[in-house]
Amino acid sequence: MIKVENLTKAYGEQVLFSDVNFMINPGERVGLVGRNGHGKTTLLRLLSGEELPDRGTISFPKNYSLGYLTQHLQFSHPTILEEACLGLPADQKYETWRAEKILLGLGFTKADFNRPPAEFSGGFQVRLNLAKLLIAAPNLLLLDEPTNYLDITSIRWLARFLQSWPHEFILITHDRNFMDQVITHTLGIHRQKIRKMAGNTAKYYAQLAKEEEIYEKTRINEERKRQEIERFINRFRYKATLSSRVQSRVKMLAKKEPLAKLAPLEELEFSFPEATMPGKIILQAQGLTFSYTGKPPYLIKDFNLTVEKNDRIGIIGKNGKGKTTLLRLLAGDLLPQQGTITRHPELKMGYFGQTNNERLDQEKTILEELISTSPDCTLQQARKISGAFMFSGDQALKKIRVLSGGEKSRVLLGKLLVNPSNLLLLDEPTNHLDMESGDSLLEALDAYHGALLIVTHNEMFLHALANKLIIFDQDKVTVFHGSYQRFLEEIGWEAEREDPAVNQKGSPTNQPVNQRKALRREKAAIITRKSMVLRPLEATLAQLEKAITLRENELQANNEQLVAASTTGDSDTIARLAKRNAELNVEIEQLYTDLVKQTEEYEQAVRRFEEELKQVDSV
Repeated sequence: MIKVENLTKAYGEQVLFSDVNFMINPGERVGLVGRNGHGKTTLLRLLSGEELPDRGTISFPKNYSLGYLTQHLQFSHPTILEEACLGLPADQKYETWRAEKILLGLGFTKADFNRPPAEFSGGFQVRLNLAKLLIAAPNLLLLDEPTNYLDITSIRWLARFLQSWPHEFILITHDRNFMDQVITHTLGIHRQKIRKMAGNTAKYYAQLAKEEEIYEKTRINEERKRQEIERFINRFRYKATLSSRVQSRVKMLAKKEPLAKLAPLEELEFSFPEATMPGKIILQAQGLTFSYTGKPPYLIKDFNLTVEKNDRIGIIGKNGKGKTTLLRLLAGDLLPQQGTITRHPELKMGYFGQTNNERLDQEKTILEELISTSPDCTLQQARKISGAFMFSGDQALKKIRVLSGGEKSRVLLGKLLVNPSNLLLLDEPTNHLDMESGDSLLEALDAYHGALLIVTHNEMFLHALANKLIIFDQDKVTVFHGSYQRFLEEIGWEAEREDPAVNQKGSPTNQPVNQRKALRREKAAIITRKSMVLRPLEATLAQLEKAITLRENELQANNEQLVAASTTGDSDTIARLAKRNAELNVEIEQLYTDLVKQTEEYEQAVRRFEEELKQVDSV
């Protein structure tokens, strides 16, 4: 058992967390969540011993080993395989097959095993570090963004590997879908506190929202009661017959500190401005062929694509196979060696590219960078966009050169809001965004009515958005007309087809066609029943909340009239309003009781249907 007690860490005046306590029990797989800059990586560094806390203790069991994935790249052996085998425990040092299996899972080929690490890109060198860590099999894995630099097939392999991990791990990732597949518990940093909860991130955030809503309602209610008591004290302070009552209320206020109002959290809220959709077909590529040398082998050869106005196309495949190159060709960043790209004359394109960071002027402020996007962009518009992307006030005057990777990504997304578009080309837009910002981006893309082409390894985005796919697999590029789930069920990834460990949901290698259809029908039936059960419960909750709001508003209005009546000495009005307020307080208390009961019934129903769906998905 890992025990953290009274842990506090700050950098100058910035307090990350204070007096936090939690435990990690044997076998727990923990997802660590929180906004960028709130201390997730710092907590891992504290656990690993790379940093010391300002206060508090962290204790581990005796002979307990830790493995921490770092971005520090330093290799001492001449080949990939020899370097990876450094991670093998002493009693397994000759079992090189263990290292080979993990290297293959992370995207290396057998031909790579005898190549020196220095020949590989920084992304593959980070994969080698991850391989060494997984091969070592420590008691506790500390994984900080392990999916960075991994392609979609390697991410899927890593998810399966972590699902069968026999010990503990703590995982940081911006990929909510990946995290929820592998964790048993969620550990969240929120408002300088840390709490752990059994279940996935959805359960954690739902509980957090519920608690903050209850806190705010309690605070408003207590503030109202406090004001009533203060009015009583001020009115009867000098009346001798009521002095004892006045003093008891004074003591009551002194004993109980008012609840502080929760500071608002910055949210990434925006929508993509839309240009009029010109026609059914907005872009067409025919016979597209390209290589960076201008000669074979070609990254893309004889590729044809038609983009229609309602298309949402996911571009997927392993790294280095040409996904970014294709997007750059379609955006006009590169010219093909052969073939043509025809764009509708009224096409308005928005392009977010991996290399666009280099196009930011490092000496400009955020506002200046936004204004430079278009001659029509005004200071007021730039201010509005920068505020939407969490650069309000003086933050919008920060120079580009001082921004973090995530902040630069937000600036680039902000530049897409300057001009309306009817086609978005996005290359890994979730890189450097935290989980909350990624959710906001997904909502904005879901609401966008233009066409979309997106390169991503994030399966949550693919499941939610894509109705067509461009697939880089088996050394060729193909177009698949259908959803990502349908692709997994009917075709799947080449690297997974012969892997007996893969339990690819709906994969034809695991389930007969009739069985898959039956499961889909069963799932659809559960979703229909869920809607029929939850909809009336949601309506009841809405009615209760409306009734509470109406009565609380009436109570507030009555209190204002009571103050006026007490000033004029209108005893009849005072008596009538006091009687009505007593009735309202009883009604409000009963409504809150009903609301709690109905909320519990609603949540039980949600959990029941989630469990049913989970059972179907696990087949």
